[in-house]
Amino acid sequence: QTSNVKQIRKMKRSLLLLATSMVLCPTITAFTQSSPLRLVSVANSHSNPHIPLKMAADPKETTWDRITGPKLFKTVTNWEGIHSVPLVPLRIMTGLLMIHHGSEGGLGPANFGTPEFQGFIDYIITPYFGFLPGPPELWSAIHDYAEFFGGICFALGFLTRPAALSLLVTMMSAVYFHLSASGLQGFPLGHVSNYSYDFEEPALYALVFLMFWFNGAGPLSIDSIIYKQISTEDQDS
Repeated sequence: QTSNVKQIRKMKRSLLLLATSMVLCPTITAFTQSSPLRLVSVANSHSNPHIPLKMAADPKETTWDRITGPKLFKTVTNWEGIHSVPLVPLRIMTGLLMIHHGSEGGLGPANFGTPEFQGFIDYIITPYFGFLPGPPELWSAIHDYAEFFGGICFALGFLTRPAALSLLVTMMSAVYFHLSASGLQGFPLGHVSNYSYDFEEPALYALVFLMFWFNGAGPLSIDSIIYKQISTEDQDS
């Protein structure tokens, strides 16, 4: 009787395991097929228990998956290929918008004798940059040349790093002027009459020029064409 009882218990266990597997297997299969992530390297995990299970991306990843999935939090570390495309309109428009800042009182830079050029000297250079050596007219002209020709070179992507550096200096000088004249204006929560802080525009320009000073012109630029002609990196490698 004892042996019969043991056999009956074994049969019950076998039937229970069979029923459990019949219920769970379709559920696991459906989950692994519908989930965007799948378990891989199972064989390796059995042979070496210290190797954790890895998750592989579903090859049928959709655009919605890229927007809402883990890639939402991924940072691009190499601005090449498609990731460099936004640099082109940013560089061109920033350069074009900068040109007119260097042409007070005329179409070109340093329009001596015009009210606009003289006003820049009297109300900005003299009171806020009087510590600079030399006549204020010289620094006003340097400012105009840097923004006028620097903006053109920046838009074309020609000598982009020197242009970006000169424009960065002028924008940081503009930030200094506005902070000296009107302060922080309650930044970052203060509200002003013209809806933007006086130093806001030159500060944003300065950050753009800082980025291009470090990274270069990007695609669709004269610099990239020149670099391809004179670079020896491919030959060295």
